[in-house]
Amino acid sequence: MLTGLDYVFIALASVGAGIVNAVAGGGTLITFPVLTAVGVPAVPANITNTVALCPGFLGATLAQRDALRDQRRRLWVLVPVGVGGGVAGGMLLLATNEETFRGIIPFLLLTASALLAAQDALRAWLVRRKWHHVTGHVSDARVAVPLWLGAVYGGYFGAGLGVMMLALFGLLLDDSLTRLNALKSALALVINIAAAAFFVFSGEVVWPVAGVMAVGAMLGGALGGRLASRIHPQTLRWVVVTIGVIASVIYFIK
Repeated sequence: MLTGLDYVFIALASVGAGIVNAVAGGGTLITFPVLTAVGVPAVPANITNTVALCPGFLGATLAQRDALRDQRRRLWVLVPVGVGGGVAGGMLLLATNEETFRGIIPFLLLTASALLAAQDALRAWLVRRKWHHVTGHVSDARVAVPLWLGAVYGGYFGAGLGVMMLALFGLLLDDSLTRLNALKSALALVINIAAAAFFVFSGEVVWPVAGVMAVGAMLGGALGGRLASRIHPQTLRWVVVTIGVIASVIYFIK
């Protein structure tokens, strides 16, 4: 049974995650360890985290909708793949027992931390490639299988999914960084909504916690938008990476 103080910690972590997601990304590396630290079992904590933070992806997608308007054909191809992978990842998570998942957690946290740490280097590499806007049709079928695998990861855990997808699109699609980033945000939204919709009927969502987290994340997102010009994203990102690595070490020790 969670106490009032536990909910205070959860709310503060959610506000922090909202700020982090608005400025640098990686909020899950804050909320998930806090949920397990206050006593929420790992699988329900992960599921609740996915459901509660899902609305945050909507804001990022809406903010980049102009770059998505002429990618409708591409979205028609890739959205079903993302939905299928997100649901598959959710099914895989529900099929994983608590003990096994707790054993996997440190590796998931390290993977997410590494992806987040590589984000700046990835963006710099994409810029050096001098992506150009392509007016002709680019075949997207070659992206389907690796996207599905990424979507499965997103439905299963999800932290660092955006960085993973941006790297994938940068390697396989010949397009501008602005358009690829918008595509990444839209598909991350789709994957998380698909997994969250599946989890809603799982009986594993801790709804009081999810409610507190959703409010905290929205508040944090609003604060992050105001603070974005005052906080250096790279500094904040490395703080989050450090938190993720420390959390993974703690899980390894346990």
